[in-house]
Parts: sequence; C-alpha cells; structure tokens
Amino acid sequence: MDKTDKASVVIVGGAIMGSFAAWFLRREGFTGDITVVEKDPTYQFCSTALSAASIRTQFGTPVNIHMSLFGVDFFRNIKDIFGQSADIGYVEKGYLILGGPETVETRRLAVDMQKAEGADVVALSPDEIAARFPYISVEDIGIGTFGATGEGWFDAWSLLSLVRGAAKDLGVRYITGKVTGFDIVASRVSAVLLENGDRLPCDWCVMAAGPASGALTSALGQALPVTPKKRTVFSFRAPLRAGNFPMLFDSSGIWVRPEGEGFIGGIQPPADQDHDATDDFEPHHDLMEEVFWPALATRVNAMEELRLERSWAGHYEINELDHNGVIGLHDEIGNLVFSTGFSGHGVMHAPAAGRGVAELIAHGNYTSLDLTPLGYHRIRTGSPLPESIIY
Repeated sequence: MDKTDKASVVIVGGAIMGSFAAWFLRREGFTGDITVVEKDPTYQFCSTALSAASIRTQFGTPVNIHMSLFGVDFFRNIKDIFGQSADIGYVEKGYLILGGPETVETRRLAVDMQKAEGADVVALSPDEIAARFPYISVEDIGIGTFGATGEGWFDAWSLLSLVRGAAKDLGVRYITGKVTGFDIVASRVSAVLLENGDRLPCDWCVMAAGPASGALTSALGQALPVTPKKRTVFSFRAPLRAGNFPMLFDSSGIWVRPEGEGFIGGIQPPADQDHDATDDFEPHHDLMEEVFWPALATRVNAMEELRLERSWAGHYEINELDHNGVIGLHDEIGNLVFSTGFSGHGVMHAPAAGRGVAELIAHGNYTSLDLTPLGYHRIRTGSPLPESIIY
C-alpha cells in the first residue's frame, strides 16, 4: 500500500466517524492529502447531531467494551487533547440497565465478563436499586446492572465541532458534495465520483457515511447490510429533581436520562413500523402516549406527570447482520476501509474507530486495540458477532 507523503485519502462522510478518522490520520503521522466529503455541511440531519450522545461499557462483545474504555479516557481528558477551552459537557452518572427475574443469572455472567475486560460495572439487587435510586419502582425487577464509573453522556455536537475543527487545523480538506459512485481499477477504488461531476482520485477510500453506507457500498457492487432506521427522542419536563438520575434502560425497552433542566428518552418502534427511513425524519409521535409514557410512569411514578417540550427523530445505522460496527479493510477492494454500521453506539465508539482506521492506513495494521473481530469478513461469510445489549 502507498503510504508516502503523496498518497491521498478520500473519506465519504464528514460527521463523527469521518472526522475522527481524518484527525487520527494526522495524529498517526499521515502527511498526504485528506479530503472529507459531506453532503450536508449544516449536519442538521446527521446521526451525530441527533443522537442521545452517551457512553457505556456494558456490552456483550468484549471489543465494544474496550472501544468504550478508550472513549471514556478520551472524553475525560478532552481539554488535554483539544485545549483548555474544549468542553463537551461530559457527565459520568452511569447506566442503570434493569432486567426481570428471569434475566438474573445471564446478567450476572455478563457483569463478570465486563469486569474481567476492565469495566467498572456492578450488579444490584432490587433492594439495592431501591436504596440507591428510591424514585424507581422495582416491583417486577430481578436485577439492575450499573456502571459505577466510566459511563455517562455528553454533547455530541460539541465533540464533532472540536474534532472537525482540529482536523481542519491539521490540513484536512472538507468539501460539500454528494457521492454518487466510484471508479474501480484493478480491484481498488481509484476515484470517488460526485453528483456535480467532480472526480476525486484517491489511494484510500474510507466509507464513513453512517446510515447511507449500505446504499453507497451497493454502488460498488458489494453487500453491506446497513440500513437507516428512525429513532425518536422525546424531550420533556417532569416533577423530579433527582441529582443522581442515571441513564436508565428499562426492562420495558424505554430509555431516559437527564438533559439540562429536564429529561430526554425514547423507545424503539414496533418491528412492523421500523422500516428503511431514508429521508424520513418525522418523529414517531404516537409512541409517546401509547408506549413510552405509560412505561415511564410505571417505572418512575413521579413522571406520571410530564410536559412534552419537543420531539425529534434521527437515524441509527443498523447493521442488520449483528448490530455491531463494521471496521477495517474490504476483502476484495484492497484500499476500501469501513467505519460504519454501529447500530446506535457509534458516537461513543468514534474515537476508537477513528484511531483504528488511521492505524490501518498509516501503518498497515492495528497498533493499539485490535478491531479485527469487527471486520468485513463477517459480512462476506454471514458470520455474525452478535451484540446482545442494544437499545
């Protein structure tokens, strides 16, 4: 592979994945041209800007735990990395994931695995949950798992602005354009083609287009089962001022966490409504009164009274094979690198994913965290690496 100062990289997608890949390329010593192509320079509809912006170490896949641990360290030290004015509003108040009595044994085994991988997670009995979080009803709960440290939330827009600005300061070029195709020569991407007719020659192509990655990869004649799925977020006020309120994942499927003076939360739509949401950003308004609110009021009685302030919908880039990210080289197109398909946990894993992409291009292999388990080989062979803890 060409790693000289004359090599060029074109990154398809300029949000959190593409920007971290670009910035880390410079950090890893890559001196060639880096061009990031983004179709919407306002980022109004990108998954980064519309995400719930949180981070957890409670995963069922060890590599995801280690990606989160790197992200936690990165967020904790954000001022040392980007300067003393850098602020992403990072708060560590933990994830509390509740499960019914039938899940106790499985969940305790999961906690043992997470702790063995370096996560600071504890298993709580119903009585321990009630003592620590007295506003939570535990009537039908068998276990809660809680990230004592290393879990919380942040401002994703601030993080994107920081890394994008830092990448530009290091000479990364951002251009506005819609990618419509690729030139392939000798099993390599020789150029990225834009809707306006421009042609961007490249030695490396990084696919970091989030929910659009599946459709763009199909333009290469290759499979990538990544589909945009709509997820609605409700922003509301409630008569509860619990200073220790965590990111709560309920056994009903809802999630809720503090945001400013109020709360945000949501739930997946039913499977028959969870279609390909390309260009569809209309919130699932009916989920609030029919599903979310009743489940929330059952779990946190004080939230029986709430005032909805606004709703919005963003897209998860769902990897329908196994709900895990796809990172690394394509097995047939030798200079195509993926960083996509994270199925709702992309923002938290963007630092680790960007570092991994940069290592592959700059050094030819992973030099820190081995992300090989998340490689494209899973797609080609239909061999899932299932992530069991998804919302």
